Amino acid sequence: MRQYTGIYTSLIALFMAGCATKAEKKQDLKSLPVARIIAKDTVLHRAYVADIQAVQNVEIRARVNGFLDKIYVDEGQEVKKGQLLFGINDAEYRAELSRAKAVLSSLTAESKSAALELERVKLLTDKKVIAASELEVAKAKLAAAQAKIEEANSAVSNAEMRLSFTSIRAPFDGIIDRLPLKKGSLISEGTLLTTVSDTREVYAYFNVSETEYLKYKKSTDKGDNSYNEVQLVLADGSDYNHIGKIETMESEFEENTGSIAFRATFPNPSKLLKHGASGKVKLTSEMDSAVIIPQKAVFEMQDKNYVFVVDQGGTVKMKNFVPQTRFAHFYIVESGLQPGEQIVCEGVRNIRDGMQIAPRSVAMDSLLSL
Repeated sequence: MRQYTGIYTSLIALFMAGCATKAEKKQDLKSLPVARIIAKDTVLHRAYVADIQAVQNVEIRARVNGFLDKIYVDEGQEVKKGQLLFGINDAEYRAELSRAKAVLSSLTAESKSAALELERVKLLTDKKVIAASELEVAKAKLAAAQAKIEEANSAVSNAEMRLSFTSIRAPFDGIIDRLPLKKGSLISEGTLLTTVSDTREVYAYFNVSETEYLKYKKSTDKGDNSYNEVQLVLADGSDYNHIGKIETMESEFEENTGSIAFRATFPNPSKLLKHGASGKVKLTSEMDSAVIIPQKAVFEMQDKNYVFVVDQGGTVKMKNFVPQTRFAHFYIVESGLQPGEQIVCEGVRNIRDGMQIAPRSVAMDSLLSL
């Protein structure tokens, strides 16, 4: 009986030792968060650095030489089309116009004299008092006088135009920029006086990749114009109050970057946006049944993207997938992963292919809402 008791005692000890070993092994397994992949409808937001420009931004330059006599506006002032901005001393140009008009009057008188002489010569020629060649000479003198009148008229028009250039007016409704010169400054033809910007609407230029360009074209070709509407994020991170629309794009891709420039137009009724401001254009697109995984679950190897898929026994296996796009801290999967598969969400750098872990279930929705 004692012999059997010893056998039983040994068996129990072996069983307890085996259980202890299994428990120790289980305790040694890494506990990692694991989530089941789901497919859900989502809205993508992609931001691009934008260069904001006025729809019209024109440099106002002097077209004649002279002293700046008058400045009728101030920096930052709103002006209307045709409003007087600057006045250049016009005494020289008025004198030039007077001389041109005097020359024109003299030549007009000469032309009348030549016309009268032609009539007299014609009468004498008809009576055969003088030779016919005299008539041709008289006609030539009249033609020469008339040519001089045309030249004088051109000189008058030119003098009037140069005189008009001494009064500089706004080419359109807009806002005056800095005034680099002061009253009394000596200026020459081409001198920059100021800049006028029409900011009732503004253009936002931004560059997108060829992939985004193709998405845009396919969307608009199907008649989906929602892609045309864009949001502007201001330099302080706030959203601009008005929605913009993509109107056009450049005709070719930049060779160095492989991107193409889009132009969106934004209304600017409060004149908040200025020419040369910066911001970000935010594009929004909807995706149906998108497979989304967190960025922390992904690791790269030889320029390919991988995740660790977990089987029912807790064994992990590397699996390659092709991402469609990346946004924020997530990837949208194009191929390689299916809804229902379980993947390790964090700590992928500390495990290897074929390793066993202690899965700790986490809802994918909770990860995507972070």
